[in-house]
Amino acid sequence: MCGNNMSVPLLAEAVTVSGTEKETARQIIAFSLVSVRHGWADALTAIRLPHVKYICPHAPRIPVTLNMKMTMPSWFDLMGLRPDSPEDEAGIKKAAENIKAIIDHETKNGIPPNRILLGGFSQGGALSLYTALTCQQQLAGVVALSCWLPLHRSFQSATSASGYKNVPILQCHGEMDIMIPMQFGAMTAEKLKTIVNPQMITFKTYPGLQHSSCPQKMLQTASPVEVLLLC
Repeated sequence: MCGNNMSVPLLAEAVTVSGTEKETARQIIAFSLVSVRHGWADALTAIRLPHVKYICPHAPRIPVTLNMKMTMPSWFDLMGLRPDSPEDEAGIKKAAENIKAIIDHETKNGIPPNRILLGGFSQGGALSLYTALTCQQQLAGVVALSCWLPLHRSFQSATSASGYKNVPILQCHGEMDIMIPMQFGAMTAEKLKTIVNPQMITFKTYPGLQHSSCPQKMLQTASPVEVLLLC
C-alpha cells in the first residue's frame, strides 16, 4: 500500500464504513453544515455494497456568513443560498482540492479513479459536483442531494479538466425544499447539461420532501454505485 491516512488531513479524522469483501471501489461522501457523519455512516452500513469502502470526511470549522458568522463545520463560507448570491471562490476551490487529495490517496493505493464515486447532501453535494467537474481524472460519478453547482457563472471558462465530460451525475431534490428550492436544483441540472454529456444527467424529485433526506434518497446513494462501481 502507498501512503497513509495521516498524510491526508481529511482522511485522518474521517468516518469510514469498510467493505465486507475485498474493497475494489470507494464512495467519498460529504455532508451539509450540521450533518452528523456518524449517523450517516450507520445508515450506509445498512445499504452498503460488500466491495465498496465509504469515506465520510469532516468539514473544517469556519465562520459562516449566512449563519451570523457563527463557527461551525462548513466546507466553505456561504453568503447566501440564491443563484445570484456572492460565493466564496477561494474556499470552494480549497475544499475541492482537499477532496481531490483523498481521491489521489485512494488511487495511489490501487483504486482507479473510475471506481471512485463522490456524493453529498446540501453543501456537501455542491462540493461533490464542483470537485468532480474540475477533476483531471474520469470518476465513476456523482450523487448530488438537495444542492447546487458552485461558481456556476464562470464554470465553463474556469475549468481545463478533461475527465468530466462523461461523468454520470444523479441529482435528487425535495419538491418542498425551502432552503434550496427545487427550481434551483432544476437550474443546476440544466446548467450541467451544458457542461457534460446531457445523457449523463439524471434529475429526480420527491413530492412532500423538504431540505432533508429520506429512505428513498438514501437508497439513491447506493443504487448508482451498483451501476457505476461494478463488482
